[in-house]
Amino acid sequence: MLNRSFLKKLKSLSIRKKTTKSDEMESSTESNSIKRPSLLWSLTEGGRAIVELGTYLPYRFLNKIPKTGDGHPVLILPGFMATDFSTVPLRSFIYDLGYKVYGWGEGRNFASIEYLELLLEKIDMLYDKHGMKISLIGWSLGGVYARQLAKERPNKIRQVITMGSPFKGITKPNNAKWMYNIITKGKGTDGIDPELLADIPHPAPVPTTAIYSKQDGVVPWEMCKEDVENKIHQNIEVRGSHLGLGVNPSVLQIIADRLQYAEENWCHFEVDSSFQEMLFYPAEKDLNLN
Repeated sequence: MLNRSFLKKLKSLSIRKKTTKSDEMESSTESNSIKRPSLLWSLTEGGRAIVELGTYLPYRFLNKIPKTGDGHPVLILPGFMATDFSTVPLRSFIYDLGYKVYGWGEGRNFASIEYLELLLEKIDMLYDKHGMKISLIGWSLGGVYARQLAKERPNKIRQVITMGSPFKGITKPNNAKWMYNIITKGKGTDGIDPELLADIPHPAPVPTTAIYSKQDGVVPWEMCKEDVENKIHQNIEVRGSHLGLGVNPSVLQIIADRLQYAEENWCHFEVDSSFQEMLFYPAEKDLNLN
């Protein structure tokens, strides 16, 4: 299990938004009203992901993005019950952009808390090897890990990109919880340190892009967004399935754009046209850039 000093560091490194009692009650009410994704989106997840996979190769062939990457390391973390195999297309795409890309190397993601310490060791190794900060990309549960790792190693993390990651409520209703309950023999999240659970929703102190889809059939999209958007935190909505996020051309476009920025010049993602925004990136305009 994670040691207490590790948890205390996570807690101290988190950026917390000061709230009034009424704000907390409002947030709690909103969170409690969130339901699991609809049956329609859940039943069509597989089919929609296959369609999105079918758009991956044409996108790679027709949309030639220049190989202008600066060679900094990019670590990609798969979702719950997934392996590095699930991120092969995404890693291939990022490699071709000119970055040093790495899979997580821990086999199947069984949602073990012990992965955090193993991944911290990997981050230290990559930083020592390349002498450059690391970009973390996490798919679903992988994004929850990525945010926590950035809280523990902010001096070694360039930015975080999450894809359909329910960091605002991993204990809330979702369509993958039954698998986790089987793996933990019915214990669910009861075996996770409550301090860590309380810390997970808080943002990481590094530039972070949270990608989510309202057509997500696995986790509630409301749980995949930062509470507050500011100069280093942005939420971006795309259209598509949860299982297809790693091959979704809209997501690939965002990742290609984000990776070119470092902490010093990081800025919000912007689409090229209102038509593109309407078609691929349904936008929410109310940003607080303080």
